[in-house]
Amino acid sequence: MDPTISRRAFLSGATALAAIPSLDSRSAWAEQPPVRLRATTRTLDVNGRAATVLGLLRDDGRHGIELRPNERFRVRLVNALDEPTIIHWHGQIPPVAQDGVPDAPLPMLVPDEARDFDYVPRPGTYWMHAHVPPQEMRLLAAPLIVRTEEDLRADRQEVVIMLHDFSFTPLAEHLARLNRLEGHGPANPHAGMQGMGGMAGMAMDLNDIDFDAYLANDRTLSDPEVVRVEPGARVLLRIINGAGATVFWIDTGRLRGALVAVDGDAIQTAVGSRVGLAMGQRADIVVEIPRDGGAFPILALREGARERAGIILATAGAPIRRIASLSERATEAFDATQEMRLQAARQPPRRRPDVTHRVTLDGTMSPYVWSIDGRPWGRHRPIPMRSGQRVELVMENRSMMAHPMHLHGHVFQVVQVGDHRFSGAVRDTVHVPPMTRIAITFDAGEVAHWMFHCHHMPHLATGMMTEVVVEG
Repeated sequence: MDPTISRRAFLSGATALAAIPSLDSRSAWAEQPPVRLRATTRTLDVNGRAATVLGLLRDDGRHGIELRPNERFRVRLVNALDEPTIIHWHGQIPPVAQDGVPDAPLPMLVPDEARDFDYVPRPGTYWMHAHVPPQEMRLLAAPLIVRTEEDLRADRQEVVIMLHDFSFTPLAEHLARLNRLEGHGPANPHAGMQGMGGMAGMAMDLNDIDFDAYLANDRTLSDPEVVRVEPGARVLLRIINGAGATVFWIDTGRLRGALVAVDGDAIQTAVGSRVGLAMGQRADIVVEIPRDGGAFPILALREGARERAGIILATAGAPIRRIASLSERATEAFDATQEMRLQAARQPPRRRPDVTHRVTLDGTMSPYVWSIDGRPWGRHRPIPMRSGQRVELVMENRSMMAHPMHLHGHVFQVVQVGDHRFSGAVRDTVHVPPMTRIAITFDAGEVAHWMFHCHHMPHLATGMMTEVVVEG
């Protein structure tokens, strides 16, 4: 997809929209044919080496989907691959039949099969990806941007940044290697649960796969994308962590960023120059370009390591220096400090939970198996609830790896880290650091079976998933 939208385009779009009297589900948008989206292969240049990856392309060749205010999500997904696939619309809340999970309830699309999707989307920064871990790690993912009237009125440029980690080695080979590693035992299930810290003498496993490249909009820092901006312009960065197994710190460098939304939902603005982003999470950051112009790298720093990716915002004529793919020092671990500082801009209605569920996040490095409540998918214990109930779900991470936990069919509010209670951000994916307890609350939705899983793809592939079963 085109990562930039000019301010002029926004303004002209707003003028055009003003001529349309109504844009609800029965309006002119409903008369439009569905967007045709192909799951297909494509070729990237990864540090001088050709890489065949997957992608989600429209007929015009652009990557992903952009929807205007009040436009329905009307998509015809075509499987142009030579293997079955299915696409999940991450963070959206379609009817369960359109959620995009294999056999839950619909099967994957076989090669050359098409399937139609039609629902009212949630506005904000979202993404779509195969709900098949090896395919997601082969980059079968793309942005899904749903704009609001406020977006069209805003005098600002938009830049979408999609982050990936990439390996020429298939996931199955990585899992086989991880299972052969010696000296890695089970996570300690008897260690005391911690709030912030308390891990002295215990080694965290931040990264269990070293990838061949880290990408921002399909490019490495050896040939980064340069996005032209205007001096004095405001720029909205819509950043999506589509990596399979990498947490990134987003570093806006000399530009002080205003974090205005996470996972598609507005927050009370937080100002700074660095934002942590776990797999599956998104961040909307507003930056202002200085009036004297220049070139401004927006970098994604790999957690606990020196590797980095990114793009460059540059005004006309600004000199652009080469940026090394390795920083001078490794970045720090991403803990829950940031999460405790975020607050939803629109607080959900306050209500005491009708039911509380507790789950443990478990795993071993040898054998390399990850689970919820000690049970991998297939032997999992479903989490029962009734539609309309206010549910509190407490996650206790008893392992030494973090787990970005994603709940399908719902959004939730983060309300507890360790022993600290607060009214946090509304999300669909929350990062649970090692040996940490985090609680979320949500209202149980459509009567259905909804997936709840870790968005670290090797963890998901080895069983770290269960289901939330909503009954009538």
